[in-house]
Amino acid sequence: MRLLLVEDDDVIARGVAEALGRAGFLIDRAADGEDAWVRGGDEDYDAVVLDLGLPRLDGLTVLKRWRGEGRSFPIIILSARGGWLEKVEGIEAGADDYLAKPFEPAELVARVRALVRRSAGLSDAVLRFGKLTLDTRRMQANVAGADINLSPLEYRLLDALAHSRGRPLAAPELSEALHGTEALEANAIEALVARLRRKLGSGIVETRRGFGYILADA
Repeated sequence: MRLLLVEDDDVIARGVAEALGRAGFLIDRAADGEDAWVRGGDEDYDAVVLDLGLPRLDGLTVLKRWRGEGRSFPIIILSARGGWLEKVEGIEAGADDYLAKPFEPAELVARVRALVRRSAGLSDAVLRFGKLTLDTRRMQANVAGADINLSPLEYRLLDALAHSRGRPLAAPELSEALHGTEALEANAIEALVARLRRKLGSGIVETRRGFGYILADA
């Protein structure tokens, strides 16, 4: 899952990035509103964490521009402006959630995960695809009752497939989900999928020829 973190405070940004990185997210950071607006216009992020008090272009303006341009990724505002009027203004401008500073990193992670699930049409933190179960809180895969030991990269690949809204993901899309702009070669994605299949067993990660990869029963 790729996430854009828009925060000008280096200390806060570092703490948020570490918490979300441990939760399996691949983080891009923008430190001002202009950079955020451009990145959000060019990239299909799974979610955005957006501060309001930004240099060059304030966060509310960035939010309104994105929504006006048809950008539909889920957005959670993270701001020191915690009054109810500010919250109402942010939600009405197109934000999906609002978390006031100071905050607990675990709460932010839980809210971001919930936004990503809802965006994918999912309601439970535990996702089921036939004999595969994916617990997104524990970052743990289970097949037919047995836990599967996955590397961080293998987990992120499986997580991307689980949140694909039932749509096959081609190698370039998976590369972007795993490494952002540092694209992997198609054969590297194929090798990673092969490793994941060996661990999960047959019949779970399917190939739709000409379209990409999808989970069975997605």
